[in-house]
Amino acid sequence: MPFPRKKIVAGNWKMNKTSTEAKTLVEDIVTQLGKFDKADIVLCPPFTAIAIAHEVLGNHSAIALGAQNMHEKASGAYTGEISAAMLRDLFVRYVILGHSERRQFFHETDALVNAKAKAAFAHSLRPIVCVGETLDQREAGQTSMIVESQVRGSCAGFAEAQWDEAVIAYEPVWAIGTGKTASPDQAQEVHALIRKVVKDMAGEKVAAKLRIQYGGSVKADNAAQLLTMPDIDGALVGGASLEAASFTAIATAPFAE
Repeated sequence: MPFPRKKIVAGNWKMNKTSTEAKTLVEDIVTQLGKFDKADIVLCPPFTAIAIAHEVLGNHSAIALGAQNMHEKASGAYTGEISAAMLRDLFVRYVILGHSERRQFFHETDALVNAKAKAAFAHSLRPIVCVGETLDQREAGQTSMIVESQVRGSCAGFAEAQWDEAVIAYEPVWAIGTGKTASPDQAQEVHALIRKVVKDMAGEKVAAKLRIQYGGSVKADNAAQLLTMPDIDGALVGGASLEAASFTAIATAPFAE
């Protein structure tokens, strides 16, 4: 099935998997998706498992490595933090920025996410910039306002070449880890809004090429409906990425005959 933009499916393992467990999971995913080329596949293990994941994947794997966060500064006295250069040294290609859990528990702002994204670009990392509304905001009819504000703030000042490297992930906060999922129509509506906002920010050409993922309780049984919507270009997968079979089922769902 042809799509206007190549799908991108990323597994966000969050704070799960030791290095030993990660090695087994990556081996299983490579067995199932190592030769799959219809979508870009990205694995985002915790920092402590990135090195072993790269060792399993090898330098020329079709599966890319991602990280779950990074600091906006290049180096310095920031105890416990990880820089973009450190990630690149471990052959990381993508980095998730502004995930709702980072915004909620660590009070990250759009301005901070923007600074991190620009630091990522400077080190040849591709940011996956996350945006999304809470349940209270959705029920108050504020979804469009919140999402537009986050896109504009988090992606402010991106050059056209940087937009080509960026991915935006729409993740309704109320659907993350809750088992609730936005309906395909609900998700499509917000993805279309994001593309419209980016068109206003950077022009039609940029907006047409931008890949926008959906994240929020994506599972094998809802992936096909979500990922075949016209403006949904992939998935940012949480819990279902911790098991090779379910992650593979999501990645391949849009291409089933």
